[in-house]
Amino acid sequence: MTKRIAIAIDSLAGGGAEKVMLTLASSLIELGHEPHLLVLQNHCHHEVPANIPVHFCFAQNEKNLDSFWKLSQSVARLKQFIDQVQQEVGKFDLFLSNLDKTNLLMSRTQVSPLYFVVHNSVEEELARQRKLGPFAYWDMIRAKKALNGQHLITVSKGIAGEIASKGRIHPASMQTIYNPFELERIATQASKPAQGIPDGDYMVHVGRFARQKRHDILFQALASMKHTLPLVLLCNNKKKALKVARKYGVEDRVIVPGFQTNPYPWIKQARLLALSSDYEGLPTVLIEALAVGTPVVSTNCDHGPKEILLDELQQYLVPRRDPSALAEKLDNALDSYPDCSNAKILAQVGAQTVAEKYLALIN
Repeated sequence: MTKRIAIAIDSLAGGGAEKVMLTLASSLIELGHEPHLLVLQNHCHHEVPANIPVHFCFAQNEKNLDSFWKLSQSVARLKQFIDQVQQEVGKFDLFLSNLDKTNLLMSRTQVSPLYFVVHNSVEEELARQRKLGPFAYWDMIRAKKALNGQHLITVSKGIAGEIASKGRIHPASMQTIYNPFELERIATQASKPAQGIPDGDYMVHVGRFARQKRHDILFQALASMKHTLPLVLLCNNKKKALKVARKYGVEDRVIVPGFQTNPYPWIKQARLLALSSDYEGLPTVLIEALAVGTPVVSTNCDHGPKEILLDELQQYLVPRRDPSALAEKLDNALDSYPDCSNAKILAQVGAQTVAEKYLALIN
């Protein structure tokens, strides 16, 4: 029987959570079900397939929807919006809520069955927010506390372990469902031609230029490697990236072609992919690299990498914030690396396999 699933999210502005939910929606359709995106505001940079219905609740220019003084009004409007959508398309069999603003509002709507998808480390996000000042920190704390007594889906076991051990949030239930990956589509996209890819060997790093990604550690490692391959950065801020590369003396070895709508040919043709992050939720790019047979070396941050690099690939995990260890492991990987095209994690993250796990929540 066809199930109708509501996927609620802040926007479709281009982040990882948005991409994950679009993939899930496409997979649910392939399985014969009917997903709907309930989007708070119309900030849309992702390309949304025409067969996925999208409903926008608030105007694009509305601000402070989750502020203390507007929260009750926003929740009332969201409840009315959901009721209207259900009158038009039918009752939803499952609600999935994503990201802080949406979580705060959805937790007060009393819709059911409702699950909250936790995409990142709660503690790392709070630590970063604390540096922005008490008001920013309070806003995030409020959103995280909204998860108390709720049913949670974490995208990695590491995040679930953190929530359980820290005791900041007390969920009604919690389980891990890995993010979905369209493995066949990734392979197809990786085989397409792409302009600007270097002719010779190179390494690649994929990720926005942000402190979390620790490009400074990556550049220090690059400076001390015995191999002298160039490093391609697929990131969103060429000017800042080159400025930091210059600081560590590796500007001449860094290539920054900018954001790529199809990064997979760049990943597939690289000798290896490096991840130097301080923290992640479930680092998508590691799985995408393995899916196209590209070796990976990653920092062993608390959430995700050690669940992806299993068995003989575990040796390519390195401590966080250790440029020397990262440099050594990158050199080792360039000299010799096991076949990673059939990595164990790939059997657990196929899009339809993951979609079936979400459908099981209905029962």
